[in-house]
Amino acid sequence: QVQLVESGGGLVQAGDSLRLPCAASGRTFSGYTMGWVRQAPGKEREFVAAILCSGSRPYYADSVKGRFTIARDNAKNTVFLQMNSLDPEDTAIYYCAASRAVVATTGRLYLYWGQGTQVTVSS
Repeated sequence: QVQLVESGGGLVQAGDSLRLPCAASGRTFSGYTMGWVRQAPGKEREFVAAILCSGSRPYYADSVKGRFTIARDNAKNTVFLQMNSLDPEDTAIYYCAASRAVVATTGRLYLYWGQGTQVTVSS
């Protein structure tokens, strides 16, 4: 079992930045691919970014590539999502999740989920 707790969400203006940390506890954090998935009102869940156990080879959804960066600190059991140049289209609840898959670009591949943090971007 892995427990995940996201934080850092809030209300920002278009063009602003936010950094979302996700703290993990429980089973070995470094053994999981960590990802971020978001869900906007009335829309399906959307993969955002993920990073392998070692911290190498991050990968991103096309919609956030070049603006968002995912990173992890295995010593501190934390994964981060740095979001720059935010757009109102980025408004959603952002979930941190853990997967055993190497390539985890769909929500069904994630075993453990946090409670989510709301990000709202005003125009």
